[in-house]
Amino acid sequence: MKKISLIATLISAVLLLQNCKKDVAIGTTTSTEPMIAIINDTTWIAKDTVSASIVYNAATQTKVLTCQGTSNNKQINLLVTQHSALNTTGFPLTTFNINATTDNEMSYWVPQRNSQGVVVLAPLGSTSPGGGTLTVTTIDSVKKIISGTFSFSTILNHYDSNGNITSITSSQIQAGGFNNIPYTLTSN
Repeated sequence: MKKISLIATLISAVLLLQNCKKDVAIGTTTSTEPMIAIINDTTWIAKDTVSASIVYNAATQTKVLTCQGTSNNKQINLLVTQHSALNTTGFPLTTFNINATTDNEMSYWVPQRNSQGVVVLAPLGSTSPGGGTLTVTTIDSVKKIISGTFSFSTILNHYDSNGNITSITSSQIQAGGFNNIPYTLTSN
């Protein structure tokens, strides 16, 4: 009798635990802003200017996509290169990674004083190979509108007078997107 009671209790416990599942809410949001990113855990939206261009170079058979957004004295610059390209209005729907060459570059610019003491926008550190990606998600080559996503990290080393690193400033640009940006197309 005790065995049956024990088995019944165990089965009841299992059934009770099965009914106590957590609800998992999974959601995604989509922004309609022309350019948006999360910079160091703060949402940044390019409100001042957003621009994009594709330049075809016949001599090197490359196309270079550049995209730039500026707002609140901060700027994001994106540059990716398509090799063995044809002189068309499109661009491939693919992911580009920051590499060791100047083919694919991403930068985050903030106000800094130059050598003349004037405050200008300048890159806050640099990226390293594998430190970021840009994915072209849609392109309308007739209307010349492009969209995509990006994320990257920058690092700026601070040195003392002896050349020793005294501190490091790291910036995380995550969940970035450029949405339906009109682009210019030029060939040279």
